Amino acid sequence: MKRISYAIYCALFCFGIMSMSQLWAAEEGASKKSMELKQVKGEEGKVSTANVFNRLLKKDKARNLPPPEDGVHDADNEGTHVLQPPLIAYEGLPKTDFGNYVDWVQALQKGYLNPRYDRVDPTVEPLVMDLDIVREVKASVPDVVFPHKPHTQWLHCSNCHPAIFIPQKNANQINMSAILLGQKCGVCHGKVSFPITTLSCKKCHSKPKPDNWKPPLSSASVKNPWR
Repeated sequence: MKRISYAIYCALFCFGIMSMSQLWAAEEGASKKSMELKQVKGEEGKVSTANVFNRLLKKDKARNLPPPEDGVHDADNEGTHVLQPPLIAYEGLPKTDFGNYVDWVQALQKGYLNPRYDRVDPTVEPLVMDLDIVREVKASVPDVVFPHKPHTQWLHCSNCHPAIFIPQKNANQINMSAILLGQKCGVCHGKVSFPITTLSCKKCHSKPKPDNWKPPLSSASVKNPWR
């Protein structure tokens, strides 16, 4: 019995040493990992790569730069240097706080701009459609009002229908994720029209909810209401 007890004691002692060594190794590994993380954070120093997929969340260092400096036009082309700089071209137009700082809808309404409807024939009259589409939003934010008038003053119907939007009620599934990824409204907004920012939310979400509005129930809640 004493030999057995001694054997058990030795086994437990060795097991204890192994456990302690494993614990020390784990602690040492954790400390090394934390040091590596600190080094990585110190080297990077920023988290700007978190949303590199989303062009609408990127903030430009400067806006309305001259064509040779805007990163879009070819600076080596002599014709680029002949183009009028935006700051000069936009002078006198109504201002806004986002995008390129020009309120293009106000510019149209006040008669500062008169877009040509046909590239070749300047006498072609535009087909302006004065129709507002209201899209009800399930969340508590105001509903979206889409005005056809300012869009059709700039664009022909075929620019949007039917490739981007099917001209049929309830045929288009639109959400902010798709827009931010450059789909649906995001095909133009953020590229050639005002971007989707916290400052521009009310441009689209402009119709307040009625006083008796309540959030809609899901189909699961309707079938099995929680008591």
